[in-house]
Amino acid sequence: MLEELSIEGLGVIEQASAQFHPGFTVLTGETGAGKTMIVTSLHLLSGARADATRVRSGDTKATVEGRFRLADGGSSSGHGGDPVVEEILESSGADVDEDGTVIAVRSVNADGRSRAHLGGRSVPVGVMGRLTNQLLAIHGQNDQLRLLKPEHQRAALDTFAGSSVAGPSDAYRAARDSWIEVLDELDARRTNHRELAQEADRLRFGVDEIAAVDPQPGEDAELAATIRRLSDLETIRAAGAESREIVAGDSGSVVEGLGQVRTILETAADDSLRDLLPRVSEALTVITDVGEELTSFLADLPADADELDKLLTRQAELKALVRKYAPDIDGVIAWRTAAESRLTEIDDPQQSITELENAATAAQAKVQEAAAALHRRRKTAAKSMASKVSAELGGLAMGDTTLAVDVAVEPAADDDRLAIELDGRRAHAGSAGADRVEFALLAHKGATPLPIARSASGGELSRVMLALEVVLAEPTSGSIMVFDEVDAGVGGRAAVEIGRRLAGLARAHQVIVVTHLPQVAAFADNHLVIGKNSGGGRGRRQHTSTVRTLDRDERVAELARMLAGLGDSDTGRAHAEELLATAEGEKQARDDS
Repeated sequence: MLEELSIEGLGVIEQASAQFHPGFTVLTGETGAGKTMIVTSLHLLSGARADATRVRSGDTKATVEGRFRLADGGSSSGHGGDPVVEEILESSGADVDEDGTVIAVRSVNADGRSRAHLGGRSVPVGVMGRLTNQLLAIHGQNDQLRLLKPEHQRAALDTFAGSSVAGPSDAYRAARDSWIEVLDELDARRTNHRELAQEADRLRFGVDEIAAVDPQPGEDAELAATIRRLSDLETIRAAGAESREIVAGDSGSVVEGLGQVRTILETAADDSLRDLLPRVSEALTVITDVGEELTSFLADLPADADELDKLLTRQAELKALVRKYAPDIDGVIAWRTAAESRLTEIDDPQQSITELENAATAAQAKVQEAAAALHRRRKTAAKSMASKVSAELGGLAMGDTTLAVDVAVEPAADDDRLAIELDGRRAHAGSAGADRVEFALLAHKGATPLPIARSASGGELSRVMLALEVVLAEPTSGSIMVFDEVDAGVGGRAAVEIGRRLAGLARAHQVIVVTHLPQVAAFADNHLVIGKNSGGGRGRRQHTSTVRTLDRDERVAELARMLAGLGDSDTGRAHAEELLATAEGEKQARDDS
């Protein structure tokens, strides 16, 4: 519930605040007094786009502050029970006051910059809008104009249908998203068919070129070391041969000398000398191994430089691959592996296209099935909705006029990529289904239904809008409903009926109405008047507006003014008193029943 609204520097309002109460509240006032600023301020709290031209002339900014009471839905957190409201408050760190209210503030600077605060915390405007939109719904003449559009009529039907349509609608959107994903991939594959073929040729050439050389892991580093050795072959051979001769040659070698030492020690009479035998034997083993390794090394050296030429040729082949594919041979091998994997994907583009075409056909079938299920649910809900809204229209002085809700197939163009089959017709699979919903009015039983966009006058459209809101509000309670001159173009008996319906709606909701009709205002539980004063506030000669709550005598005076400007005349007051008493009597009788 909205408990308090404070406005500063917005339009003609210099500074004003208003207290709101449960039930039905009307706001009235002379033309130009600033009634629209009340609705504008609520739009700002709902996250509407900031408009710097709304800032009062001469002020640096406009500020709107609203205090909302959160319904106690049994939530342990005290955030009102609504899981969406709880999530917004907790994620934003907003503080809820001890009395269960939360304050939302929106400021708009004269340069167009905007700020929002929720529960004492600075938050993005969108976060504040998410919360306030959970609590209040604003309906104005723009909403009536939107109601003329098929997409908004479909949205109203889905809102009425509730969960019976929500599930099929979610299933349809999921199926459609999957279908579009396959179609996009198919389009891309068709468009890139030539590019993929060229890519396959390049990859295949590289794989074949690498395969012809057949490099081995680490071969480039090993080959470079071997080539460095062979570049000075004779010097290396001489050093190896000389070392081998010293270690294990035929005469005077280290091995021969150690053998002699071992023989001498074996025949020595001294125990200390014999204790050296193990160490001498170990040294002899090590030196013998070194000799054998030197012998093997010399045997592996090429006899001439022809072997070096072969290795240099191999190294040139490896370097050619490294220059084209990777920094080293291991990278070249990895490139070939990746290229072979990519080739398995694109080697046959036509086969891939065929597979995607089959996948697209299967996905389309799922969309058709989901669209048909959604279509059936909407047609069922349309009958119930038309019946209930028609019953409301009967109570809004529209005679025998009834509403028809037609759910038809949205036709698909010849080149529509999202065309499906529905009820034996080609239909366009739109984001919300393949249905075209249209509201039509029947002037009397048996009359030809005419779309409300062509048949409804301004007053009739207002009443259709109100009847629709009454029906849509049935399943819920506790929300804040704001109507901005929803009674435009209405008068006489129809105005009285609108007042009755709004009063009835206020039994389950907080209803706030900006109106110029005394017949509507008379049914309110609370009456606020927007007054216009002229003065030199802040050194400027300009109009300012005030907001105040009327007592019963003041209400009579205001209703008299609204009754064709009769003012404080005896006749005007008598008519106003009669109107107010009649409305009060009807409300009392309704409450007692």
